[in-house]
Amino acid sequence: MRILAPQKAFFISLTLFFSCFNATAQGGNIIVNQDAKFEQLLNEKRKINISNSINDGYKIQIFSGESEKAKNTLNEFRQEFRDIDGTIIFFTPNYKVLVGNFRTRIEAEKNLIEVRKRYNNVHLIKPEN
Repeated sequence: MRILAPQKAFFISLTLFFSCFNATAQGGNIIVNQDAKFEQLLNEKRKINISNSINDGYKIQIFSGESEKAKNTLNEFRQEFRDIDGTIIFFTPNYKVLVGNFRTRIEAEKNLIEVRKRYNNVHLIKPEN
């Protein structure tokens, strides 16, 4: 067995000491900088996921007709009823504006009374899957 020179042994020992001392991979804090729009996009995605997962709820149909009128009706509805979500679906040959996603009929009928005050021809429906 060969004996290392004292300078080489000291240098190797010192190198090993500092490499072990600095090898704390799990220590420290991580700071994540993200765009503010990311959180907004994530919230929108959550809303979509919730509405997609509950297809057996009740909805209120407030319009059936042409595409442009359906878009205008949905925009007006969103301005007046900010807490109720709405969507447009195409059901040949008309576009229908459906609002809400109510789990029970009672909840849907309570909201139907409020929506009926603003819109004339409204229907409570239970969409099929």
